[in-house]
Amino acid sequence: MKKIVIIGAGYAGILTAKKLAKRFKKNNDVSVTVIDKNPFHTMLTELHEVAAGRVEEDSIRISYKKVFSGRNVQFVHDLVESIDFENKRVSGKNVVYEYDYLVMSAGSKPTYFGVPGAEEHAFPLWSFEDAVKLKNQILNCFRQASVEPDEETKRRLLSFFVVGAGFTGAEMAGELAEYVPILCDKFEIDRELVNITIADFLPRVVTTMPEKLSAKIQKRLEKMGVQVLLNTRVTEIGKQHICLDTGEENTNTCQAGTIIWVAGIESAMIAMKAGETVPCERRGRLNTDRYLRCPDHESMYIAGDNLFYIPPGETEPVPQMVENCEQSAHTVAHNIACAITGKGEMEAYQPKFHGEMVSLGGRYGVAHVGTAKRMFSLPSFLAMFAKHLINIVYFVQVLGWNKVFSYLKHEFFTIRNKRSFVGGHFSNRTPSFLLVLLRLWLGAVWIFEGVMKVVEGWLKTPKLEGFFGGANAWFDALLNKTGAVTAATTQAAADAVTSATGGAADTGAAVGTVLINWNILGLFKLIFVSGKPLSDSTLSDFAFKLDIPALTWFIDKLIMPSDGVQLAMQIFIVAAEVLIGLSLIGGLFTTPSSALSLVLMFMFAATTGLYLSNFWMVFSAVAFLFGAGSVFGLDYYASPLLKRRWRHIGWVRRSYLYHD
Repeated sequence: MKKIVIIGAGYAGILTAKKLAKRFKKNNDVSVTVIDKNPFHTMLTELHEVAAGRVEEDSIRISYKKVFSGRNVQFVHDLVESIDFENKRVSGKNVVYEYDYLVMSAGSKPTYFGVPGAEEHAFPLWSFEDAVKLKNQILNCFRQASVEPDEETKRRLLSFFVVGAGFTGAEMAGELAEYVPILCDKFEIDRELVNITIADFLPRVVTTMPEKLSAKIQKRLEKMGVQVLLNTRVTEIGKQHICLDTGEENTNTCQAGTIIWVAGIESAMIAMKAGETVPCERRGRLNTDRYLRCPDHESMYIAGDNLFYIPPGETEPVPQMVENCEQSAHTVAHNIACAITGKGEMEAYQPKFHGEMVSLGGRYGVAHVGTAKRMFSLPSFLAMFAKHLINIVYFVQVLGWNKVFSYLKHEFFTIRNKRSFVGGHFSNRTPSFLLVLLRLWLGAVWIFEGVMKVVEGWLKTPKLEGFFGGANAWFDALLNKTGAVTAATTQAAADAVTSATGGAADTGAAVGTVLINWNILGLFKLIFVSGKPLSDSTLSDFAFKLDIPALTWFIDKLIMPSDGVQLAMQIFIVAAEVLIGLSLIGGLFTTPSSALSLVLMFMFAATTGLYLSNFWMVFSAVAFLFGAGSVFGLDYYASPLLKRRWRHIGWVRRSYLYHD
């Protein structure tokens, strides 16, 4: 039995574990154990969103039990205290773990550079707990200030200092600046009483970005009401003050209600301790060879923030960023698999980074992306879009649909105060009970259509030839301007185009008005016509059709030649219409019923066409796709029960095909 132990389940650790589990899925002789001091994974890049009240706390927290469910990975909630490299043992606070291969991916923690009072009085932002504490601190400052009669004390409570103008500092300052007007309105506080300052000893903000973009970030922060102090060193932090050295003769002491420390990071304590016995650089980053192995102990691999490696042709070590975690996880997992199986060649770490992105609140972003040979900047809208897309790609790897759905919900569908780059357009709340009558009416219409088809003999004799053929003849007559068609064809067309959805049009003349007849890339035709001259047309005269050659071939070759197949198709349509109607009226299984309703409407649009007067059925079905039956419907009782049972099915949990 080969034992792989991974210390830390941050970005690098969690991906390394999942990749190893996939490689050894069918090999019971290899075990993967992940040890972390927390029972959940934290999205560190989104901490500022929680701290400044944009998203809920659970949006940045991912349960390890859910991530590793059904996989050959054992997660252990423990704190690693030491490593015995000679005997290959990891000592946790609770248990000692033996290993054959060790992965150090313990991540980082804040570093305070020896600034007096910083660790005691400042609020760091490098963990889930940090974000929650800071969120409560900000709210408490506004609560206290709202009842404080003394203006000087009020101003102190409302003075916020962000120490460090790197990625995290700029994002925290921008997020806070966006949040402050909302809090001022909530607590009835004059915005002029609030002060937000960001300070850094470097000459510009986010120095890893080009100077032009740094200037753009600074300009945006200042526009949001943030005071930017550069070339400024913090010399001391007290409970209610901060001392700033601007290079002048005197040090400025400023009153402060909240000081947020995001000035730098160093490796986690266990990595720092390991660095006492293995090759190590400053701030506890561990040296690796090109395969990301420790030079002194080839059974130990390093991934993510803990590794120190300068790729060939580069002068600087790989940056401590998420993309480095993702790419190093791939290399580490591949090389461990090669070492264990003896198959394949080990992979040298050759990272290819694709840029950096900074969000200043939920509505504005700056991005510098591309490849090593060509980098370019994105406008704000595309920068924010890229940020969310990258997060979704990461979530697909970690927790699949479950986390993607949760992320979209938190970032777009429930966002308050328009704090999104698309505003609040996706998060406006409409009381669901207002849709109940529409749901009942749509259900009744579907039942009516099904019953009428039964009356017309759809369950007894084949009718699809006339159903499809009459409609096709009518559309062909309009498109080809062949003049009036026979009365029989006209009546068949009327029956076909209206039977599915109850539309009614005067088809006494087959020649009307062709408004659209577009051939889309040779794949299908988009047809929009009126059965009458345009000046005489009403809504029920306009018909829409998708002419899809592949579907036409399928109907002509596989359905029409057989009366039995036609009859089976007719029975399916009738049964579907009646069941959809009953489902919507009862409010049971409304999501699959609405989806099936859309499928039927698409089928009708692609065969007989649809009148515009019946498009309300399409839009209604879209409105009922999510949760329509939870108000005055049976889904109110059935959905919670089914969701609980569904997510406990083994393959469902392994595939993450559920949402909480």
